[in-house]
Amino acid sequence: MLSYRHAFHAGNHADVLKHLVLVQLVRYLTQKDKPFWYVDTHAGAGAYALDSSYAQKLAEYEGGIGRLWARDDLPEALAEYVALVRRFNPSGSLKNYPGSPHFALWGMREQDRLRLFELHSKDARLLRECFADAGKRVIVEAVDGFAGLKAVLPPPPKRGLVLIDPSYELKSDYERVVQALKDALTRFAGGVYAIWYPQLTRIEANDLPQRLKRLPAKGWLHVALRVNAAAKDGFGMHGSGLVVLNPPWTLHDTLAEVMPYLVDVLGTDAGAGYTLERSED
Repeated sequence: MLSYRHAFHAGNHADVLKHLVLVQLVRYLTQKDKPFWYVDTHAGAGAYALDSSYAQKLAEYEGGIGRLWARDDLPEALAEYVALVRRFNPSGSLKNYPGSPHFALWGMREQDRLRLFELHSKDARLLRECFADAGKRVIVEAVDGFAGLKAVLPPPPKRGLVLIDPSYELKSDYERVVQALKDALTRFAGGVYAIWYPQLTRIEANDLPQRLKRLPAKGWLHVALRVNAAAKDGFGMHGSGLVVLNPPWTLHDTLAEVMPYLVDVLGTDAGAGYTLERSED
């Protein structure tokens, strides 16, 4: 659990999908005047240098944000996401990639708050440094995100968005996600919960979306992006997805426009494709 560093994967196709959805969720929640909390259970380091040895080792960003960076035909929602990444790169060259908390904070207002959890000691320190000037709006805790989530629900304003995206390096993470959400929905039934998962040739990964759909939320939306066919040897991540519990009603139509484009631009072979479904279908 403590060995995972997102710096190796920053800006890849999974980040594109996750952050695209996150931007849309924050946009929806800010339409009402009442404040809300954003809770990130696995917040990472907060920012990533794409020219670092970590990012360059795999250069996964080249198959993600790198393929969108110079496009002039982006659908509106994707253009909004890429514009935020450009905000992190004032020189005009793609050198840095923001973590999830930045995408959330950029769309939030003065009355909204962020609670960020990161267990990895070095990443937690970097995360604090990233938001040192944010004052009381952002609180960073170097603790296990699942335990941290339990401690902050329900949030004081009774409105909130929770992002759960562990590394899933341990098989037990899949079960912990489900149990954490069962508890969270008991404490805070009306919250919006976005759960990221990897597409792997592993039973736990394949079963997770179905398990999340069965949780007692008012509704769900499931979106997944496959960039290539699963490897015959079963190694590697061929895509990723998110299940959003209590999703905004607008999210499905936005993703219906964007997902075919992402398949065309980020897909690498005939196995590329997407899934988009919701509870009322």
